Amino acid sequence: MQPGTPSQTAYRVALRRAAHQVADHPLVFADPLALRILGLAADGSRQLGSASDLRAPDRPGSKSLRAFLVARSRFAEESLHAAVRAGVRQYVVLGAGLDTFAYRNPYPQLTVFEVDRAATQQWKHVLLKRAGLEVPSNAIHVQTDFGRERLGDCLRRAGFDAAQRAVFAWLGVVPYLQRSALEATLQDLANCAAHSMLLMDYCLPRHALPPVEQLEFDSLAARVAAAGEPFQTWLEPQEARELLAQHGWRVRCDLGHNTLNERYFAGREDGLAVLRSGARVLMAEPIANE
Repeated sequence: MQPGTPSQTAYRVALRRAAHQVADHPLVFADPLALRILGLAADGSRQLGSASDLRAPDRPGSKSLRAFLVARSRFAEESLHAAVRAGVRQYVVLGAGLDTFAYRNPYPQLTVFEVDRAATQQWKHVLLKRAGLEVPSNAIHVQTDFGRERLGDCLRRAGFDAAQRAVFAWLGVVPYLQRSALEATLQDLANCAAHSMLLMDYCLPRHALPPVEQLEFDSLAARVAAAGEPFQTWLEPQEARELLAQHGWRVRCDLGHNTLNERYFAGREDGLAVLRSGARVLMAEPIANE
């Protein structure tokens, strides 16, 4: 990402979440603000731009990627719901981008910390204002740069209580980080909240993919690199488990495309499914809890 510029990949992810609200029925992940934050009408159109902005919603590769993105969001918010019922009062969205949960948060007792780079947050505030969406009192924006600042320090300055349980959602970020930044953040998170939960996705390395997916990997890698946000870190499942364990986390579940399809896309007639094996989402808890 270029210094001082908002995340282009965050915009592309937001477009795919918006496309899901228009193109797919029934919804896997209902987000009533996904279109609004982008200035889009209910049919995906707007005065400046068109439905083509929704990332070619009927193309198979686009459909598969959209399915993974909405499945990981559904998984995260289902996990959060269970945690809130168990007493969690803090939710930290790492690399929040244009995530809308803080502006449709149904839990008045839950404080949401949105963590991202300053440029992306400033851009989001502009979009929120244009959409007429107010920042609620229980939403706190935290500016940081993964790998350059200690995340725990930034959170504590913003009012995060490290003595209380929290859910950390770290989606769509890990592949873009240097390995050192990934490890430092994992350690920071393990140190700054007891009895917490980490929700994280990651991508498999190219050599671990089938030949057809390797070509798609190359295409996607080229696009994100052209946007100034190149892929830098890949993990295989066993490697992910070992890495998290080294930094204080025990993986409780790690969902690949087959499990996501069984859980969220079974019985659909529109073909929406995660067709590629290259991305996974996991849930982990601090080893110190045990």
